Amino acid sequence: MTKIFAIDDVKRLITMDDVVQSVEKTFCGLADGTVINPTKVTLDLGESAPYPPYEGFFNAMPAYIGYQDIAGIKWVGGISGERKKAGFPFICGIIVLADPRLGKFLAVLDGAYITDLRTGAQTAVALKYIFTDKKKLKIGIYGAGMQARTQTLAISKCFDIEELRVYDVNPIASEKFKSEMQEVVNGKIIICKEPVDACCGDAVICVTQSKKRIIKADWVKPGTVIFPMGSYQEIENEVIEKSDMIIVDHIGQALHRGALKDLSQQGKITEKDITTTIGELANGSVSLGDISDKRMICIPIGTGAMDVAVAGIFYERAIAQGLGVDFDITGE
Repeated sequence: MTKIFAIDDVKRLITMDDVVQSVEKTFCGLADGTVINPTKVTLDLGESAPYPPYEGFFNAMPAYIGYQDIAGIKWVGGISGERKKAGFPFICGIIVLADPRLGKFLAVLDGAYITDLRTGAQTAVALKYIFTDKKKLKIGIYGAGMQARTQTLAISKCFDIEELRVYDVNPIASEKFKSEMQEVVNGKIIICKEPVDACCGDAVICVTQSKKRIIKADWVKPGTVIFPMGSYQEIENEVIEKSDMIIVDHIGQALHRGALKDLSQQGKITEKDITTTIGELANGSVSLGDISDKRMICIPIGTGAMDVAVAGIFYERAIAQGLGVDFDITGE
């Protein structure tokens, strides 16, 4: 039997504190080889390809988590077009968990909520090991949607946010973000009217769906780390070329999608240009030293391992509480 869980169960049993701890442990597993994470496979449904015309994509993201002895895959998409018109969120997804010894499918659950949480947690954990001597941060965020909220919430678990600047092409979205997130930000939330005004502080995070490059090289100051999240290309190539350090979550993925894709395809960025991974920072095998005069890029493309690990925590708790509906999908 396979357990099927409702999204409300996931939201009730998993907190951001859980996710930050899980993401940190999973990064360490990626670095030491006990977590296996193949490169994600993308099905383009019109996000960049001319056909089919659905303005979206799906990613298949498998992983094995050694410390949980569990396998799984997230099937997640981002779709505009008709989905947006219907009033649904951009992100949609499910996670399937499996017993790696017997090949039995253990569970099916929502993947979008976990995606939102772990994406924020990735940034928070990376910042924890980049700014090892800081307890307070000033951050800038491009985009005022759900990802901006989970970024802010996750970072607030690791740092005191003394200033947050937000820029969104929709000023109403920025106002709503400020109203909802002020309770987790101890300092001021400043709504920026121009993109350049948000590019300052310790960390600058891009969580937009923009198909145009937003951040310019001459905006970036030494001591600032830029986070171009996910598979979008939100920064000029010159920002990368002028960076002193490039940190990624998964080298194979980072070179072939997102911010590094263009330069990698041109042969201007290769694996030797990657300073380190977040996992190597988290497990202590690499230390960055004095970064006060460094221009840095940190690219957490996103791995299925993070999703499967968080889903594994949920599954253990849900089974203990007798949640879920049994469904005989495979006859096992």
